[in-house]
Amino acid sequence: MHDGDVLLNIDAGELPDEPEELYGLAHVVNVACGGHAGDAASMQRVVALCAKSHTAVGAHPSYPDREAFGRRAMSMSPDALLASVAEQCDALRRVTKDVAYVKLHGALYHAANADAAVARAALGGARRALGRVTVIGPASGAIADVARELGLPYAREGFADRGVREDGSLVPRGEPGAMIDDPERAAARAREIVASGAVDTICVHGDGPSALAIARAVRSALETR
Repeated sequence: MHDGDVLLNIDAGELPDEPEELYGLAHVVNVACGGHAGDAASMQRVVALCAKSHTAVGAHPSYPDREAFGRRAMSMSPDALLASVAEQCDALRRVTKDVAYVKLHGALYHAANADAAVARAALGGARRALGRVTVIGPASGAIADVARELGLPYAREGFADRGVREDGSLVPRGEPGAMIDDPERAAARAREIVASGAVDTICVHGDGPSALAIARAVRSALETR
């Protein structure tokens, strides 16, 4: 992390028309590496633009489910899941050896945080391919616990562009209020999260229609707080 600053991480490499500016606004870009989206060409493009902007690169592995964009839970044995995540992370590592972070995507993010066995398989696969990288994940839960167990640095994450229930959990995608599309609301949400002191990094999703405007607003909020 950067001297206690809260970093902006952006999930990207998922759409062919992501604007170049998006990568420059992020401190960390989580690169789709084949499980839910992404291929060698998209990874090469994103990594090159991150290098141009001096933005850190993270791997963004998921369940191997391109059809549902990694957003539905899958039943996989620990060995199969570990191998899949390792394969995805290795694909990104073949593009660049400068992978500093890993963040699980979609349904795998939520499944791993609820089940230590899933977290061990997923993070074990990432560690096998990438070595000692910083894990981005929820402030508490199995992902954080397993990262500590594996000796991996951890960055607690909040979401500027997602709605949150009263218990602190995210409103599931597809339900009313799941996504925040207004940049001012997202920036206000980011300031609120930072003020709580509970996170090290804030996420903006790169595949939303307002992604660039939201990223600009959130980055500005982080720099002017």
